[in-house]
Amino acid sequence: MNHPETLGVLLAGGLARRMGGGDKPLRSVGGVTLLDRAVARIGPQCDGLIVNANGDPARFAGLGLPVVADTVEGFAGPLAGILAALEWMAAQRPGMDWLVSIPTDSPFLPADLVPQLHAARAAAGAALACARSGDQVHPVVGLWPVSLAADLRHALVVEDMRKIDHWTARHGIAEAAWPTLPYDPFFNANSPEDLAEAEAILARFPEA
Repeated sequence: MNHPETLGVLLAGGLARRMGGGDKPLRSVGGVTLLDRAVARIGPQCDGLIVNANGDPARFAGLGLPVVADTVEGFAGPLAGILAALEWMAAQRPGMDWLVSIPTDSPFLPADLVPQLHAARAAAGAALACARSGDQVHPVVGLWPVSLAADLRHALVVEDMRKIDHWTARHGIAEAAWPTLPYDPFFNANSPEDLAEAEAILARFPEA
């Protein structure tokens, strides 16, 4: 890898209301679970993976990956999962400075995600980076330095901040851009209809 050592966190802690509840990452596209697709896409780009999820970690045991629960109560959203991962990394992987976060409901993540995020951050001289496709910014697909963990904890616990872009705006964030054709690499499968659309994309583009 030609970028700094980076840990990947698979954000699997959402409530999946639009999917009818349950574990959305365990739904399948093309006969492969969304979670397994995420591991296959992001794993080769990272120096280790963890899963952020609440509840019984045994349901993810088949992955053989550490499962890290939120350290802020009340389903505080993606920032809570990112904080939990940063704090886990500081304790378990000292010396590693970077975390990349991805949602587990995006089955077509790009194979160059992590290097492009690092390149965008370095070129802009920014503390953070996130992905963009077309005109849509994807703040959950982001690159985070472990050095900002304490600042993020303060924002979540003391300031009750929940919006990712409110926090990232304080520190400066670069964007790495991808085209949306022939399909959006950050397509989200949030509902049964989205899963059907993902299956249609995969049928047209088997390499997706």
